[in-house]
Amino acid sequence: MTHVTKTAGTTTETVETDAGTARITWHAAKKARLVLAVSHGAGGGIEARDLKALAEVLPAHGVTVARVEQPWRVAGKKLAPAPKTLDTGWRGIWPALARPGLPVVSGGRSAGARVACRTATELGAHAVLALSFPLHPPGKPDKSRADELLGSGVPTLVVQGGNDPFGKPEEFPAGEYRLVEVPYGDHGFAVPKRAELSQDEAVAVITDAVVEWARTLG
Repeated sequence: MTHVTKTAGTTTETVETDAGTARITWHAAKKARLVLAVSHGAGGGIEARDLKALAEVLPAHGVTVARVEQPWRVAGKKLAPAPKTLDTGWRGIWPALARPGLPVVSGGRSAGARVACRTATELGAHAVLALSFPLHPPGKPDKSRADELLGSGVPTLVVQGGNDPFGKPEEFPAGEYRLVEVPYGDHGFAVPKRAELSQDEAVAVITDAVVEWARTLG
């Protein structure tokens, strides 16, 4: 059972999953050729600067953006559940994401990027967008999650901050994916005031990279 609410430019839909009630905020393109579904990380919501920017920019380029809130976030909990439960929530919302009948790019930031990589082949994702992929916990490079990224099985774009404590671009292994660096960016793509590019310019690096990449996906 779903509940749909429409406001100017967006449609919000709740979806029941085996992990609880999830929520999708749709930003529709007029002539959509792709759906980009993006979820948040373990410490924030869909208000993250990168997710908001993608929702604002991509519809003009033929990409409908669906910002997905996992059930734990909808329920108001402060701590994300185990990866297995996150995957369950993502599987549960997939039929709604695929409903428009367009190829679906599975994406997310941080923990959401891990979910997208782990489930891409199983769900039939067209591609994966991994924002701030948490290659390892801060200060623990030996605890690598590279196998999740390398195992996505579909075309994958990683957008990573140059100063991300969860994995700097130079730490990423070779593999069949594309990596774009956001100079000076931290895990939330924030850049210091003294940086050689502004915060707006840093966000533009993200949106420009995704727009360009999406063109290659058909």
